[in-house]
Amino acid sequence: MANQKGKVILAGAGCGDPELLTLKAAKYLQQADVVITDRLVSQTILDTHVPKGVPIIYVGKQNLKSGSTSQEEINQLILEQALEGKLVVRLKGGDIAFFSNILDELATLIAHEIPYEMVPGITAASGASAYAGIPLTARGYSTSVRFLTNYTKDLSAETYQDLAKTNDTLVFYMSSTCLDHLVQQLLLNGIDPTKELAVIEQATTPMQQVYTCSLGLYQEELGHQEFLSPSLVIIGSVVSLHHQFHWMHTATTTEHYFKPIKNSLDTLIQ
Repeated sequence: MANQKGKVILAGAGCGDPELLTLKAAKYLQQADVVITDRLVSQTILDTHVPKGVPIIYVGKQNLKSGSTSQEEINQLILEQALEGKLVVRLKGGDIAFFSNILDELATLIAHEIPYEMVPGITAASGASAYAGIPLTARGYSTSVRFLTNYTKDLSAETYQDLAKTNDTLVFYMSSTCLDHLVQQLLLNGIDPTKELAVIEQATTPMQQVYTCSLGLYQEELGHQEFLSPSLVIIGSVVSLHHQFHWMHTATTTEHYFKPIKNSLDTLIQ
């Protein structure tokens, strides 16, 4: 029989709590011939939904740390597995449409005419805001949300000026290590120093911690803090609602919920 191309399922795993996995993503994990997974995926999801004997290939990334798997390696791995006729589940933390490098993987699949399907997941902004009791929009507070990242500190001066003036809720992914710079730039550009900021560590997991303060008091209250990865930053008037609506117990541990990067392309056969 001639080689037949497989299919790739690009699926979001949600942002921490394994019970946030969608039914559709769970179905495909149970049918998979191979799973290629990011670091920010709950191990419980893999243990629960991937059948025994199915290879799980870890292709984690963690900022620019050594051991992270390059996007080129991931693209090639997906392609190789699909060309062997396998049903490949490419499992990503959060939602596939938010800061997930999905464009590179889609381009690879299109270039080689590999069938694919996209399955959304719960992104960190949705999970973190809900589990921290911070509605991203609320009447009288904010009617719009912006999703951004600033981990390379490359936002333009014009962008900082715009962000400082807006009433939109600002949600920053992968930006906690650059938070000092971000707050400084917003204050220099005239943001209201009484506006609040929240940093949500390891959102929706048992290790979740939420830190809040006003932007004007950031250096005094949180400037010394080293936040665990992953952390999400929310800036806006809605952050004040956390004090009224928080419902999840704040962890007291500094333990990491997600596996640290070890070696790229680690493979586990359960």
